Amino acid sequence: MPELEVLLGVVAAVVLLGVLAVRVSVRVGLPSLLLYLGIGLLLGESVLGIPFSDAPLTESIGLAALVFILIEGGLTTRWAAVRPSLGVGIALSTVAVTVSIAVVGTSLHLLLDLEWRTAVLWGAVLSSTDVAAVFSVLRGVGVSRRLAGMLELESGMNDAPVVLAVILLASDDPITWLTPVLVVYELAAGAAIGVLLGLGGAWALRRAALPSTGLYPLAAIAVCVLAYSSGQLAHASGLLATYVCALVLGNSDLPHRGGVRSFAEGTGWLAQIGLFVLLGLYASPARLVEAVVPALIAGVVLVVAARPLSVIAAATPFRLPWREQAFLSWSGLRGAVPIVLALIALTEGAPSADALVDVVFVLVVVLTLLQGTTLPFVARRLGVTQSVEAQEIEVDAAPLEELGADLLQVRVPVGSRLQGVYLRELRLPVGATVSLLVRGEQAFTPNGETRLRELDQLLVVATASARRAAEDRIRAVDRSGRLARWRGGG
Repeated sequence: MPELEVLLGVVAAVVLLGVLAVRVSVRVGLPSLLLYLGIGLLLGESVLGIPFSDAPLTESIGLAALVFILIEGGLTTRWAAVRPSLGVGIALSTVAVTVSIAVVGTSLHLLLDLEWRTAVLWGAVLSSTDVAAVFSVLRGVGVSRRLAGMLELESGMNDAPVVLAVILLASDDPITWLTPVLVVYELAAGAAIGVLLGLGGAWALRRAALPSTGLYPLAAIAVCVLAYSSGQLAHASGLLATYVCALVLGNSDLPHRGGVRSFAEGTGWLAQIGLFVLLGLYASPARLVEAVVPALIAGVVLVVAARPLSVIAAATPFRLPWREQAFLSWSGLRGAVPIVLALIALTEGAPSADALVDVVFVLVVVLTLLQGTTLPFVARRLGVTQSVEAQEIEVDAAPLEELGADLLQVRVPVGSRLQGVYLRELRLPVGATVSLLVRGEQAFTPNGETRLRELDQLLVVATASARRAAEDRIRAVDRSGRLARWRGGG
């Protein structure tokens, strides 16, 4: 079938271009999503002539891609890093969203003469930050873990309430006093389903003797997708269930946890490339010209008023310094999520939804150019960057089924307090021992007088009963040095 060969060749070429675009974006300081959108526009009807205008299909693929992007975000998020930011992150994904919808909706009703329900719908579509944009841009900014954790939690959790708001506003159903109760139920049930499937999936994967290490990442991804499906079938928030499930799994004692996270990161990149290229392919440059003026008006309202006021409302109870609030205000990045939300409104038959899709597309490009390229500069000017911050230690486990033991792979990160610790001072529990140490290109069997250095890699063999205590001890010394208490104090 020549058509299949051509299709596979085009898909492979697009993925390769997308991978190369990551390298280009890092060098020139341009968010990669803009390059992906550019590839889609290049393939579209106005340049290379590939016609594509199927809004329902684009919406369905967009939601599927968003699920995999959320899975990557949850699996790669460190709970220890975001836990101090949990309260602010929840406030940003709920209180800030509500304030943003109200401010943008009221402003667009007055400035663009939109009907009230339509104006609030536009406000809801524009209120959600984008998990893909936030994660990709934050990697190169270097802000503190606390600030990064706030933005990661916000972008991972705010999609769920916003999707519910868009569906309610885009439909003809009346909004009654039961509507807030329904929203609370869907969010609470989605979170509960995510926790249950995350814990259950981690328990099953720890006890499964899978014949190949490559099956563990597939199983973890499948559990997270099952969380989305279960949430939707239970009339709850499938997106929130997906993110919470991935967050629980990513911070559990999974076999080959490093491989699971690496695979999730790869699938996340693939979802981003496919989603943004598809959105660029769907867009019509001829229609986008007419959307420039309303997009700029909406953008000014969003950046100057809605985002700062929503951050103040969410962060003030937590007494965040004004510098951190200013950074949060400027880092409300928009990406594929608002475009997908606009497509949901279009398929639901909302009035003026076709214009909304074009406005959101233009707005995403403008705000990404404005905020994404200037975010490192703003972070430095506000003094919220950290030049050197100790990395969290990686402990990856592989089960040795026949021996009833686990093989722990430990890499000593830069800034770790394991630096300079003698192996005898590590005091691993009975049943755990360091079997190999890799330093640079040398590998040798260490003894008690071997002193650890940064970037050393250790292989620790531990019985099943001693595995948890050994990992806790390694993490404790990593945080607090040789005097750390046995159970990870400090």
